[in-house]
Amino acid sequence: MTSTVSSSRPGKPAARKRSLVPMVLVFLVSLAPIVGAIVVYLNPQWWPDGERSHGSLIDPQRPVPSAQALPLTTLDGQPFDLASLKGRWVMITAYGGACDDACARNLFITRNVHASQGKNVDRAARVWLITDAEPVPEKVLQAYQGTIMLRADPQAAAAFLARPGEPASALHGPIWVMDPLGNLMLRFPDQADPVKVRDDVRKLLRQSRIG
Repeated sequence: MTSTVSSSRPGKPAARKRSLVPMVLVFLVSLAPIVGAIVVYLNPQWWPDGERSHGSLIDPQRPVPSAQALPLTTLDGQPFDLASLKGRWVMITAYGGACDDACARNLFITRNVHASQGKNVDRAARVWLITDAEPVPEKVLQAYQGTIMLRADPQAAAAFLARPGEPASALHGPIWVMDPLGNLMLRFPDQADPVKVRDDVRKLLRQSRIG
C-alpha cells in the first residue's frame, strides 16, 4: 500500500524568514559603531576624569533636511545638497558673509579641529552656512580654504540648527556636528573652547568606525 505524501511545503515560509537574518545582522553590525559612540558620549560617567564632554547632545537628533527644505548654493551659485556629505562627520557654523570676529573664531576652530584629526582627517568635513548675501572678504576665502562655504536662507537654516523657538540670530555662535548618517547630533556653545571641541570630535571619530 503506497502512502500519500502531502504536496504542501510548510518549510518555505520559515526558510524565507531565515534568509532575512544575515541581512538584519549586517545592518546591525554596520550601525553598532555609531550607536556605541553616541551611547558613550551620552554617558560621561564612563569617561576617565578630565574627559567630560564640552558639547551638548541634540535630543532628538534631527535628520538632514532635503535640498528643497534647506536650499543651499555654493559661492558661484551652484545648488548644493547637504545630504551629499553623509558618510562624514560634519562641523557646521553659521554667520553672515562679512564674517566678524566671532565668525572668524569659529572658522578657525573648525579648521584646526579638522586638521588635528590626523589619519581621520578625511572622515570629517567643515561647513560654513552664510546666512546673507554679503560678499565674503578675500582674506577669509584664503584663510579658510577647504571649508565648504554655502549660502543659506537663515530661516531654513534655523529650522535645522536652532533649538525650537530660537530666532535665526541664534545661529551666530554655536558649532554643530552632523554624524555620518546625516543626523544633527551635537551642539557646542558660543565661545566654545577650541581644545575641548577638538577632544570631543576626536572621541567621536575614535569611537565610531562609520564615516
